Amino acid sequence: MSLIEVCNVWKEYGDTVVLEQLNLSIEQRAFVALVGPSGCGKTTFLKMLLSEELPSRGVIKLAGEDLSAEPTADRGVVFQKYSVFPHLTVLGNVMVGAELQSQSSAGKLFGRMFGDERQTALGQAHELIAAVGLSKAEDKYPAQLSGGMQQRLALAQALMARPKVLLLDEPFGALDPGIRADIHVLMRKLWNDRTLTIVMVTHDLSEAFRLATRVIAFDRRRNEPSDGGRYGATITRDLEIWPKREPTALDAFKSGRDDPQPLSDELRDDPAKTGMGP
Repeated sequence: MSLIEVCNVWKEYGDTVVLEQLNLSIEQRAFVALVGPSGCGKTTFLKMLLSEELPSRGVIKLAGEDLSAEPTADRGVVFQKYSVFPHLTVLGNVMVGAELQSQSSAGKLFGRMFGDERQTALGQAHELIAAVGLSKAEDKYPAQLSGGMQQRLALAQALMARPKVLLLDEPFGALDPGIRADIHVLMRKLWNDRTLTIVMVTHDLSEAFRLATRVIAFDRRRNEPSDGGRYGATITRDLEIWPKREPTALDAFKSGRDDPQPLSDELRDDPAKTGMGP
């Protein structure tokens, strides 16, 4: 069943065409990687899936309905730049989205949860924090975390709202190879354990083919300096990974034979363990 339908979508800024004639179906629980040269519109397409940008022409549907004109909780997003609140702890960062979506009268008034509603949300937050490997850092602030730990926190924050689609915009590009290997394993585990459809922008082809079930390439078929921006990028390759990958228990998954081995039970990127903390 197709979760996302992209029908003849164009994106233009004035006379400049960024994307043209995009037609695409993404199945539920797919893990799609978007690749292509810089400036070919991959992030613009991701922003249209988020409703941060709107198509100039065409229609995008989510679960059979036209995509809303504004971002909603059914789509989570993680950027390369860590989108966490510096004044909140790890637990506070994960809880903040749920509290702002509280359905109680007091919650809508104060932006906070109370009573049973809060206890239920706390249980979900603790479970997510454990899933991303930050159980021992719940009371720490982002400034006390390494880059890899902050990215784990951003993932937990995005997943707290239980989105149908998780959008990733080069989320691991700033991490060193060893930490990136650990995050790759974490991403596959999160995808396996949850009903998630993931769309990820990356410039790393090995990352795309290592993680995704499907790799889609964007490029301009016509890119002459004299064309005045009249031609945009479109989908030039659509490759399904073979053997076909399905969400399943992948305890033996490794992100690459040359990747450093992760530390036993501790996060290798925890400043408290590596002596690089503030």
